[in-house]
Amino acid sequence: LFPAQRDYTKFWTMAILHKREALALVLLGLVGISKAFQPKVSHIHRQAQPKCAPLTSATIENIEKVSELERFPVDYSGLGGKALLLNEFPSKQEVFDAIPAHCWDKSTPRSLAHAATSLGMTLGLGFAAAAILPLQGAYAIAWAAYAVVTGTVATGCWVIAHECGHGAFSNNKALQDFVGYTLHTALLVPYFSWQRSHAVHHANTNHLTRGETHVPPTSHSAGGQGRLAVRAGYEKLFGPKMGQALHGAQELVLHLVFGWPAYLLAGATGGPDRGMTNHFWPLKPFSTGEKTTELFPGAWKNKVWLSDVGIVAMLGALGLWASKAGALTVAALYGGPYLVVNCWLVLYTWLQHTDVDVPHYEAEDWNYMKGAFQTIDRPYGRVLDFLHHHIGSTHVVHHIDCTIPHYHALEATKAVEKAFPEHYLYEPTPIAQALWRVSTKCLTVDKVGDKWVFAQNK
Repeated sequence: LFPAQRDYTKFWTMAILHKREALALVLLGLVGISKAFQPKVSHIHRQAQPKCAPLTSATIENIEKVSELERFPVDYSGLGGKALLLNEFPSKQEVFDAIPAHCWDKSTPRSLAHAATSLGMTLGLGFAAAAILPLQGAYAIAWAAYAVVTGTVATGCWVIAHECGHGAFSNNKALQDFVGYTLHTALLVPYFSWQRSHAVHHANTNHLTRGETHVPPTSHSAGGQGRLAVRAGYEKLFGPKMGQALHGAQELVLHLVFGWPAYLLAGATGGPDRGMTNHFWPLKPFSTGEKTTELFPGAWKNKVWLSDVGIVAMLGALGLWASKAGALTVAALYGGPYLVVNCWLVLYTWLQHTDVDVPHYEAEDWNYMKGAFQTIDRPYGRVLDFLHHHIGSTHVVHHIDCTIPHYHALEATKAVEKAFPEHYLYEPTPIAQALWRVSTKCLTVDKVGDKWVFAQNK
């Protein structure tokens, strides 16, 4: 029933030689999978397709065209390879002209109301749990449910701070930075550091070397070879089907549980141009020292230190709270929801920019609008859209121009979809199913024409 011991030893030894897989293999072993919450409600005006829904004629036509390429994707999403067929893209001005001008209007009272709603619900849940739930093992399931619900609600605070970082919250910059700094610091996010790295992400969306977050390795790179070798090891030990499933489970845990701290501390999944980065220390060894490639050039270094002040203060506040109320209280009321927030933000960014038939581009083939139109909108349902301010269902427009406030994003999305139906990407697969497809199929990319694709040979 079990492989020889030497096979296990060879497998684990091989795996730890590759840094991006090492953490998972040392810490995880075999782990289970938690299904993402997926209410069956509409995105703007379309229903999410059920798992076994028949493909549309347009999707079938796209798949037939893609199958004629020299190499084709490892699988098809609900897009049917649509993104792989696009070669001409509209200019930024053409897209802006299609969006109603008032979609750029910011309302400080309206933004504050959304911030107050997310913060109020989060604090309300925390106070209610503190008053109602005893810190006893018999209530572990109730505390786990509290963590999931409160973390899901608190993600709305994270999204509001993210909007502040983009300058989409208010024309009052001081107020905007105060709100963003406060909310992000409360969630242990270095506000200005992440503001800068996230701006780099927007400026280089789906760029193979300059991209920032969720940049796939090529099949011939060291990272790509390591990832493929680890999966091959799983397949050898457990068979192809079970091996791929176990490797997919590992990828899920790596991304959702460890992905966010790994990104902040080491720049995990960032493009190779900037090397290893750190959101708390903008100097070497976490900086190239070159203005064209370092993540925090010039005055941004001082903003990193300013972000650190907030994080140290927050950690101090949590430590003081633990000294008064006990570490278990802090872990239950704050730690659980904090981990769930991290899972949500990685899930969103991963699925917004990754799928089996959505490409990346190199420098000579990439431009801003081409990258923006590789962003993917998905069906999160009314509940999550309300709690998370439509961050997952209007993300294409957000990458076209991140200064559009979230409360205008639905209208702007409809306008872009109507004007550019061939370019706008809406992938209707239910979130849990899409997440599993991405974690099991999206490993490494190869060049097909001018695109880098999660490809396989004919």
